[in-house]
Amino acid sequence: MIGGVAWSTVGELLLRHIYLAGLPLLLGLLISLPLGWLATRYRWLAPPMIAGTGLLYTIPSLALFIMLPLLLGTTIISDTNVLVAMTIYAVALLTRTVADALASVPSSVRQAATAMGYGELRRTLAVDLPLAVPVITAGLRVAAVSNVSIVSVAALIGVSQLGQLFTDGFNRNVMGPIMVGIGACVVLALALDALIALASRVLTPWQRSEASR
Repeated sequence: MIGGVAWSTVGELLLRHIYLAGLPLLLGLLISLPLGWLATRYRWLAPPMIAGTGLLYTIPSLALFIMLPLLLGTTIISDTNVLVAMTIYAVALLTRTVADALASVPSSVRQAATAMGYGELRRTLAVDLPLAVPVITAGLRVAAVSNVSIVSVAALIGVSQLGQLFTDGFNRNVMGPIMVGIGACVVLALALDALIALASRVLTPWQRSEASR
C-alpha cells in the first residue's frame, strides 16, 4: 500500500495512463510530420495551417471529452474519446514544431543534397528530417508532459487512469490518493521526457561526435 492505495491499483492505472497519453503522442507526431512539411513546402499554406492547428489547443479538454461522443458515436466513457482528443492536442502542439524544424535546415544543405541527385521526397526523409530531429524532439517533450497532465481530466467522465486517484481522494476527502496520483504523474512525465531525450541522442549521433571534440 502507498498513500492508502494498493500498489496493484497504482500499476494498473499507470499503464492505462501511459496508453492514453503515449499512443496519441505517436499518432500526433505521425499526423504533424506531413502537415509540417506542407507548411514548409508551400509558404502560403503555413499561416492558416499553423494558426488553425494551434487554435485546437484552446478547446477546453473536458468540453472536448464530452463533445466527441456526439461526433464519433461512442459512449461517454470510451477510451476512443480520450485518444482522439489527446491526438488533437498533440497535433496542435507539434505541427508548428515540425514546420519550424524543417525550416531550420540550412538551404545550403538542401542544395547540396539536390546536387547529389536527391529527389524532394528522398531529401526530406534522408536529409531534412534527420537534421530536424533535435527541434522536433524538443517539441515532442513538451507535448508528452502536456498529454500526461491533460489525460488526468478524463477521470471526471469516468475514464480510468491516474486521474481517478484525484477524484477518489476528493470524494473521500483524503489526501493520500491525491498525492500518490500527483507523484505518479510526475514520475511518468519525467520518464517520457527522458525516453524522448534518449531517442534524440540515438537518432543524432553526429551531435555526440561534435560534443566530444
